Amino acid sequence: MAIRLVALLTFVLVLAPTPQGAAAQEHVTVFAAASLKNALDDIDSAFARASGIKVVASYAASSALARQIEQGAPADVFISADLQWMDYLAEKRLIKTDTRVNLLGNRLVLIAPAASKMDRVSLDKGVDLARLAGDGRIAVADVKAVPAGRYAKAALEKLGAWAAVEPKLAQAENVRAALAFVARGETAIGIVYETDAKIEPKTRIVGVFPEGSYPSVTYPVALTTDSRSPAARRYLDFLRSVTAKAIFEKYGFTFLIRPVS
Repeated sequence: MAIRLVALLTFVLVLAPTPQGAAAQEHVTVFAAASLKNALDDIDSAFARASGIKVVASYAASSALARQIEQGAPADVFISADLQWMDYLAEKRLIKTDTRVNLLGNRLVLIAPAASKMDRVSLDKGVDLARLAGDGRIAVADVKAVPAGRYAKAALEKLGAWAAVEPKLAQAENVRAALAFVARGETAIGIVYETDAKIEPKTRIVGVFPEGSYPSVTYPVALTTDSRSPAARRYLDFLRSVTAKAIFEKYGFTFLIRPVS
């Protein structure tokens, strides 16, 4: 009987996962604004190398991601491209507010296809972007819901250009889709983040919207209330690290906090 018991225990120990195997199966699910994709892909790879923990990232407009979380989508971390959609989830008690931090900043720019002969544009009060677009259209993210689109509308209104520009807008589901419109030459110009323009060789920046013409572009990050990943806080700490700061700044983001390590 004792021999059988020892054999059974040995069998169970062989089948039981080792701590290393369990760690290898850990993962963190991140919902992040589309404009973060290139930088965050690099950061997620660095985190995986350092920790052995896989990051599963979904990129879309902050508005779409927030609504998915509201509907029960399983995300551990949410990174929004504006404060409003993070506030939206906070009001519904869907984020852990004690983990929330304003991580990054960005700028709004005017772009044209790389082959365009358009000169540098001074985006001052009264600028006529409708005339600048000619017979073409102006790419922008959805101005009603997507952060990049709302920032763009605010800037256009501040500069007195909104009424003339509105009929010419080609609105996209997120800022990267607006970037693609310009890169493919489907629109004459577009309004995107500076970081988006820098990663797309088929476009070039022709103007920078002045500070104060739109709300500061701010990317808050927080854990979701329903996060079940033990590694999520570790990932959040990594986003605030010196390593992450260097990667974000390489892509043109402004790091808004003091790195934690």
